[in-house]
Amino acid sequence: MNFNRRHFMGAAVAASASVTAGCLMADPKRVAQPAPMPAPPAPAPTTVAAAPKQADMPPLLQEALASLDKHSRRLARRDKLMLADFSAHSSEKRFHLVDVAGGRIEESWLVAHGRGSDPGHTGYVQRFSNQHGSNATSRGAYATANPYYGKYGRSQRLLGLDPENDAALDRAIVLHGANYVTPGMIQAHGRIGRSFGCFAVEMDQVRVVMDRLGEGALIYAGQVA
Repeated sequence: MNFNRRHFMGAAVAASASVTAGCLMADPKRVAQPAPMPAPPAPAPTTVAAAPKQADMPPLLQEALASLDKHSRRLARRDKLMLADFSAHSSEKRFHLVDVAGGRIEESWLVAHGRGSDPGHTGYVQRFSNQHGSNATSRGAYATANPYYGKYGRSQRLLGLDPENDAALDRAIVLHGANYVTPGMIQAHGRIGRSFGCFAVEMDQVRVVMDRLGEGALIYAGQVA
């Protein structure tokens, strides 16, 4: 089951009313009793969109929130998480920044999956792997580690927190920008390119993504049928 912003977007609307009173000049020798002022209208009730209950959230987000609880001691930041929804096609923005308290998507980006996860280059993840040399994406929970400058410029190391991805650091699975992740690639080929297992985003967006997450945040990668 794929999902998008419509599952989570909420808004808060506040309304208030005020009364402005004027002053009247009166003859000081004869001061009339002022007419009683009408009672001010009651302020309109403030409506705040309630956060969705966890049972109403898509299964993949429920998995991510459960993983956040499971690994909380290893995560310095728990107010935001990044959800990589590999149920979706690579032409879709499937890398979602989620506000944990509200359970809502704040921003979304394109993100590549590994060659080994999609040998036929269909745009869909066919399998996950944690094996060295697989060039595949691994599912599970990652903690963002230190940023650095490498082959693809500004990048960020990732620590695999689950048995399904605990080889991430040794496999050099990182977050980085790539010139094969662009809207132009989608227009020309119907999909973006593939990584060697890394989370590759648009080159001009990698700094934004890294700044939104910082160090010690959760990236959760998964897929639902």
